[in-house]
Amino acid sequence: MTTYLLKRVLWFIPTLIAISFLAFGLSKCTPGDPVMQACFPEDTPFDEAVFEIEYQRCAQSLGLDRPAFYFSLSAAAYPDTLYRIQQMARRNMLSKLIGQYGNWPQIESYYHEIKRFKTKLAEVPDTVAAYALTNVKADIRFLPLQYKDELVRRTLDSIGVQVNSDAALSQRLGQGYQTLAGKYAAIKAESTPGRLYIPDFKWYGAHNQYHYWFSRFVSGDFGISLQDRRPVSRKIWEALQWTLILNGLAVFFAYLIAIPVGVYAAVYQGKAFDRWTSGLLFFLYSLPNFWVATLLIIFFTNSEYGMNWFPAFGTGSLPDDAPFWSRFWEVAYHLVLPVFCLTYASLAFISRQMRGSMLEVRQQLYMRTAKAKGLSAKAVIWKHGFRNALFPIITLVANIFPRVLTGSVVIEWIFNIYGMGWLTIESIGQKDWPVVFTIMMLGAIVTLIGILIADILYAFVDPRVRYSK
Repeated sequence: MTTYLLKRVLWFIPTLIAISFLAFGLSKCTPGDPVMQACFPEDTPFDEAVFEIEYQRCAQSLGLDRPAFYFSLSAAAYPDTLYRIQQMARRNMLSKLIGQYGNWPQIESYYHEIKRFKTKLAEVPDTVAAYALTNVKADIRFLPLQYKDELVRRTLDSIGVQVNSDAALSQRLGQGYQTLAGKYAAIKAESTPGRLYIPDFKWYGAHNQYHYWFSRFVSGDFGISLQDRRPVSRKIWEALQWTLILNGLAVFFAYLIAIPVGVYAAVYQGKAFDRWTSGLLFFLYSLPNFWVATLLIIFFTNSEYGMNWFPAFGTGSLPDDAPFWSRFWEVAYHLVLPVFCLTYASLAFISRQMRGSMLEVRQQLYMRTAKAKGLSAKAVIWKHGFRNALFPIITLVANIFPRVLTGSVVIEWIFNIYGMGWLTIESIGQKDWPVVFTIMMLGAIVTLIGILIADILYAFVDPRVRYSK
């Protein structure tokens, strides 16, 4: 048994690494710029002169100032230093230009010339050709984002017209503009599209984004939320405690009720108890929990339509320093309806699994032997049959753990309970991907743990199960 468990734990390592590859790869496919989202909210003004410095500082704090992975396989036209262009929009522009012309040295020279021209432009006093200067600033701001030839030429022509419209402006920027236009013309004139068809392997080593992210994840540091800059671990813990309470109670009551019902339904197969419980449980199973939750809120939380017996939303408003039992009863009062919604749908499935397994066990020879020995019906069922009928129930354990961790999105949303389901939906809507993919990783980990625990329980329930071979 020890050897088997050690092997399973060792197998978890490559499985977890494979899952981390998937989660990290998906995180790189998400839309938007995480640096802009984390450090430059839309309603926050910033000085463009220090924008690049602040952008680089924020990217470094998020671990985004390095290559994505240990290596990359791309065309020879792409350099191994493209990741050093921190701003995602500009890096995408350069990548698009490389994909068209394949000559990185000329494209790099053109990009640096744009930056030099912007530096010269910033040195021009606002009193010099104010109207033309404003137009030039507007055009040069969007030039590093353009890669289509028609748009680039149109922008360069517009800058040239404005620069040459005033003698003083032409004196200050004329030479810089000619150099800039020449750099772009060199990209097209000296293109090397053939390099786009030559494969190239680039090795970056451990100084990469994946290594930085996964090493911190293993140590318990899940990163920073892009939405409010709070630690992801703190946000998850605040939501996890409510999900554990809510789903833990639901799972407990579901098994507490469904297992005895399933056993007695098998014992009294075809009789009134079996028929009535089967009909009732299948009726409950067919009702969508979001619909039942809505009806419960309408009829049991509002005196206008029914009985004002329970609170509709939340988990209570008592402060943390309130007496323990006061907070306990306050929370319990709020959780009655959501726990019921999470419990009733599981009763039919679990009870039918228990009933089917118990019916199969009752036909076994050792059950007949126990009866022939004169044991009571209760002893035969619960001592000899029940333990061996638990295998399908144990199989469900692997699915319980991720459910308890990740929560119920619909119920938490309807009852306004800030659990893991609520946090997941909120994070997806706000594009807070560090939170989303941390929840995904944690769900995968607890699923693996659930599978291991199920294997252990198999041997505990049935001594005939051996893992020594």
